[in-house]
Amino acid sequence: MNEEREKFREKVQLLPKEPGVYQFIDALGNVIYIGKAKNLRHRVSSYFMAKAERDTKLQAMIKRIDDIRHVVTLSESDALLLENNMIKEYKPRYNVLLKDDKTYPWICVTNEPFPRIFLTRKKEKDGAKYFGPYTSISTVKFLLDLIKHIYSTRTCRLKLSPEIIANKKYTVCLEYHLGNCKGPCIGKQQEKEYMESIIQVVSIIKGDTSEVIKTLTSKMNEAAERLDFEEAQSLKEKRQRLENYQSKSVIVNPSISNVDVFSFIREHSVAYSNFIRVVNGAVVQAHTLELKLGIEEEKESLLSMVIAEMMQRLETLSHEIIVPFKPDIEIENKIYTVPVKGDKLSLMKLSEKNVRHYRMEKMKHLEKTDPEKHVNTILENIKADLHLPKLPRRIECFDNSNIQGTNPVAACVVFINAKPAKKEYRRFNVKTVEGPDDFASMEEIIYRRYSRILNEKAQLPQLIVIDGGKGQLSAAVESLTKLNLFGKIPVLGLAKRLEEIYFPNDSVPLHLNKNSETLKILMHIRDEAHRFGIMFHRNKRSAGFIKSELHKIKGVGEATANKLMIEMKTMTAIKKAPKEELAAIVGTRLAGLIYNHFNTKK
Repeated sequence: MNEEREKFREKVQLLPKEPGVYQFIDALGNVIYIGKAKNLRHRVSSYFMAKAERDTKLQAMIKRIDDIRHVVTLSESDALLLENNMIKEYKPRYNVLLKDDKTYPWICVTNEPFPRIFLTRKKEKDGAKYFGPYTSISTVKFLLDLIKHIYSTRTCRLKLSPEIIANKKYTVCLEYHLGNCKGPCIGKQQEKEYMESIIQVVSIIKGDTSEVIKTLTSKMNEAAERLDFEEAQSLKEKRQRLENYQSKSVIVNPSISNVDVFSFIREHSVAYSNFIRVVNGAVVQAHTLELKLGIEEEKESLLSMVIAEMMQRLETLSHEIIVPFKPDIEIENKIYTVPVKGDKLSLMKLSEKNVRHYRMEKMKHLEKTDPEKHVNTILENIKADLHLPKLPRRIECFDNSNIQGTNPVAACVVFINAKPAKKEYRRFNVKTVEGPDDFASMEEIIYRRYSRILNEKAQLPQLIVIDGGKGQLSAAVESLTKLNLFGKIPVLGLAKRLEEIYFPNDSVPLHLNKNSETLKILMHIRDEAHRFGIMFHRNKRSAGFIKSELHKIKGVGEATANKLMIEMKTMTAIKKAPKEELAAIVGTRLAGLIYNHFNTKK
């Protein structure tokens, strides 16, 4: 790192302290990274500071830098948009990759006389206006059907110009005779009237139906005043269709008008952001982006990138943008709101729900199409969240179970590739501990488990989970230390009350997000260990009760009691069994003793 620092010291010092975009170039002249900055000199120099040495991916990139270029911009927001465009053009190796399904539908309004409106899955640079992307094809089709019934826009691909129309080059098609088109190709509809309809169509697509409804109401009243009741009825039906469409939108609060919402969640090597547009209190558009992360970047910078992307796709964003935290770049004429309560917080939660649903669908799809990659993704997340040295392909979890100190037992459950491996489960009778001592019981069980594994040279886990807090964890560490395994196998304690994760020699617990996949798996394995331990404990107590009842009968010993317990299962079954059934298990003499004990009136 010192070598690179000296190599670029002079170049970095010459950079201006102004906003702009910088590029890192390798020896072959390829752009390997593009970034934005409020202050170019400060930002670029930070890559050569000591803290950068902690990130191995960042170190690898810095070693490849052969040259640094920069472009100064007038403002931070200009830098943000320029960075976004440059990343799309150069696709640098170490930049965040915005992953998006290219087949999402868009609504296109063409740039030509008498514009056409249609669904497309390709966004071209042809001067047309594109609205979307939409996550639901049914939403697009419903919207286009609505527009078709309210406005008679053309569907043909004819080139219409005043000269061609005046020369009467075309004849009307079937759509004209069906009433779906007013015949602009033969001059039956003027371009001014047609463009008024297009302006209203664009407002509807953007979700702003209120102004269109007002316009339709005004025209309906004018038609009624001049006694054109047929036109008034037609306008009334159009207004009704729009009102019905508006009522189907997700209504948040009519007082919230024209805001955009961005939520953001981040995992090991990927992040997701959901965008929601709210117009006149109704959610009119939603879209989720996936970001494949390159070098380590701050969440504030990643959120800025998502906002810039949606800004360019939609051409503009609302004046107010609701965000989970402030992005690192301010945008001119836009204000950021981080909600803490009320309807705006509800909007943020709705957006976060969309992100989680999108991520869950991606994981389900990956599980079906590429199970191995799905498992590795989960294990990578666990490794990153818990700072483990290896992928935790084998996790073992321990739980103690006793009631008032009776029949103390322990359970060990095993998860392989984040799924239960029930054939690997093990049960333990606590042998050396008297009374209810969870810590001593845990110490005994951990020692017995791993001393045996070492003796048999069996497979050790990549992670040990202890059901409990600092006390149980310390007991486990004690045994691992005796076996010279502490430090070789990561171990943690999971406390039940607040799902706190404790690590050895660290008094401050780790709190993972409740929706974290890692926490869900840890809770699953903990609950499975508890269930398995409780089941074993109940069986042992039940067996002890049966034995104690049978031991009251003179002549019935341990072996007889065990036989009956295995065959009859419950004390009730033994009490109700006929003498012949008992005799088939323990013989005639003992059957008579047992039968008479439970059936003789006292």
